[in-house]
Amino acid sequence: MNTWGKRIGLGIGLLIVLGVALLLVGNTLGKHKRQRHVNIPVQGVAWASDAAGLEHGRYLFRSRGCADCHGQDGGGREFINDGKGMRIIGPNITVGGPVGKYSAQDWERIIRHGVKADGRAAFIMPSEDYNRFSNADLAALVGYARTLAPRQGGEAVVELPLLVNILYGFGGIRDASEKIDHSLAPAQPVPVAVNAQYGAYVANMCIGCHGPGLSGGMIPGGPPDWPAAANLTPGKDSAMVRYGNADAFVAMLRSGKRPDGTVIKVMPFESLRELNDTDAQAIYAYMKTVPHRNAGQP
Repeated sequence: MNTWGKRIGLGIGLLIVLGVALLLVGNTLGKHKRQRHVNIPVQGVAWASDAAGLEHGRYLFRSRGCADCHGQDGGGREFINDGKGMRIIGPNITVGGPVGKYSAQDWERIIRHGVKADGRAAFIMPSEDYNRFSNADLAALVGYARTLAPRQGGEAVVELPLLVNILYGFGGIRDASEKIDHSLAPAQPVPVAVNAQYGAYVANMCIGCHGPGLSGGMIPGGPPDWPAAANLTPGKDSAMVRYGNADAFVAMLRSGKRPDGTVIKVMPFESLRELNDTDAQAIYAYMKTVPHRNAGQP
């Protein structure tokens, strides 16, 4: 018994040592990964300066999630602070901040590819949502951002709990630059209409949380206590069964509530409620056509 007790104790001790070693390695990998450089050659898109382009850029800024992280004035805002070690502050993106010297190439690289001007990957920027932006939409969005009044504020603040950093280090959490096919050419303009084709273009804004197949699952990089993103594909386990028509779906985007009145958590309703009727209804039309996937299926 004494011999077996020693062996068991030794085995437990080795497991503890191995576990600590894995934690240290994962944490180190996560820190190094956040400092890595990603080489993405881009042409750059000249930003819009005409009145129509700037007004469209204003609409995109308010309806595509930019204000949720950077604030309505672009000065940056804290949008995650779970009190458990995870704190994220979006950077100041007015000309008074770090992006004041951004070139057209720098803007394209961060928006479409999730790579900052210094070549490092952005941890939290949801560029997979914006990678398929047409040149016209990218030009409009950047043009509008550059008209925002200069604000005080600086770089992003990204404070991660040990577990999140370890998962990132081992590849359990990927940043946008890892998810994007950087070889794809920019999307061609899609005629604005209430149909599935245009809805697919607009619904690119959903993939950062709901996944490329819109089947939902745990939100990458989000706090562990966030609920899983809903499955938006057709089927019995889909959230879409609650919305029998486009009006019900649009009402949810406007109110942040399900048809039964319960509040939906985490969704970026500050931006979603800014979607115009055409865009909102087009998303619904597209959701009715996507292939069924089980919840969380890639």
